[in-house]
Amino acid sequence: MVAGSGFRAQGVVCQTGRVTGLVVCLVVLAAAGGFGVVRKARDGRLRVRADGAVRLTAAELGAPLGERATLVQFSTSFCQPCRATRRTLAEVAGMVEGVAHVEVDAESQLELVRRLEVLRTPTVLVLDASGRVVRRAAGQPRKADVIAALGEAV
Repeated sequence: MVAGSGFRAQGVVCQTGRVTGLVVCLVVLAAAGGFGVVRKARDGRLRVRADGAVRLTAAELGAPLGERATLVQFSTSFCQPCRATRRTLAEVAGMVEGVAHVEVDAESQLELVRRLEVLRTPTVLVLDASGRVVRRAAGQPRKADVIAALGEAV
């Protein structure tokens, strides 16, 4: 009987281990799902720049600034969302007179990337006529958000 009791006790330990593994798995899945929801909600949102002191020049960007505003896109050759962002920004720049779209290769402009703390691509900056950064988005912004940000920059 003792051997049978030991087997049952071992079975209980085994079941407890399975339950613990299942709980850990569910917690990890819930945390990953929560992270995904938060990231999707924040991805591509054009946020107001808090410092307002960052200014970019045509020499730093390698292209002239727009008369009214400039849309600066940091991208890399392997970035899939950068292609869609390029189309969106070019379309908006074509719609609004005096707005330029400048694409910066993040891999070749590492000093500028570090100074501006660009952590992922695409990163979009909205500059006013003087080159001051007024809005910033990490990820692919929506066309309506870009137009709204331009309304504030102009």
